[in-house]
Amino acid sequence: MSVTIALVDDDRNILTSVSIALQAEGFATRVYSDGETALKALVDNPPDLAVLDVKMPRMDGMELLRRLREKTELPVIFLTSKDEELDEALGLAMGADDYISKPFSQRLLIARIRAILRRAELRATPVEAEDQAPEAAQIVRGRLAMDPARHRVTWDGKDVTLTVTEFMILEALAQRPGVVKSRNQLMDVAYQDDIYVDDRTIDSHIKRLRRKFRQVDTGFKGIETLYGVGYRFGEE
Repeated sequence: MSVTIALVDDDRNILTSVSIALQAEGFATRVYSDGETALKALVDNPPDLAVLDVKMPRMDGMELLRRLREKTELPVIFLTSKDEELDEALGLAMGADDYISKPFSQRLLIARIRAILRRAELRATPVEAEDQAPEAAQIVRGRLAMDPARHRVTWDGKDVTLTVTEFMILEALAQRPGVVKSRNQLMDVAYQDDIYVDDRTIDSHIKRLRRKFRQVDTGFKGIETLYGVGYRFGEE
C-alpha cells in the first residue's frame, strides 16, 4: 500500500510540482489549498504525513497544527517563507517534526519526508522488539543523551526539542566527541543525495542548536567552534 502525503498550501504551483515529484517517488498525494478545508479531511482520514504551509488564508499552518494535535499525532513538516526563530520554536513546541524554508529543493523535502517516516516507524516498533535492539543505538556523552529511535534528546535529563536536521548534525558530532567535523562533512550528513546548500547553512543550524541547549542550561558549551576548521562536541 502506498504511503500517503497530504500537501496543504495556497500556492497552486507548489501543490502541483511537489505532488508530481512525490508521486514520481512512489507516494500517493492529497492536496488542499487552505487549512480550514484540510482540517476535517486530515482528522477523518489521516495520511501518513502532512506538509503544511505556515502562511495561508482562512486558517494558517500554526492553527491547523494546533487543532490537529488535539486529535492526532500525524507527522508534520512546515514549509515557511518566514525565517523567524519565534515561529520555529512555536511550531516545534506545538508538535511539528521539521521546518523547511522556501524556496526549497524538492529532493530535500523528499529526503526529510523519508527520514520522518522512518522515525515514525521506529516509534511504532513494539516494546518487545525494542528490548531486543542493541543498546549501542543510544548515544550518551556526559550530560547529553540521544535516542535516535525516538528522536529524543536530553541534557541533564531535560528534553531538548530538535528538528530532524539538527538531530542529524548533533548525532554526527556526538558520535565522536573531540573529533572536529568540517562544514562539508556535516553537510554530507544533513543533506544527502547531492543536495546543494550553502556551507553557511551549517553555521545557522549550529547557532540554533546552541540556543536550544542554552534554554535548558545557560552555561552550555558542548559544541565548540574551531575557526576555519569546523565544529566538535566537547569532551567533558
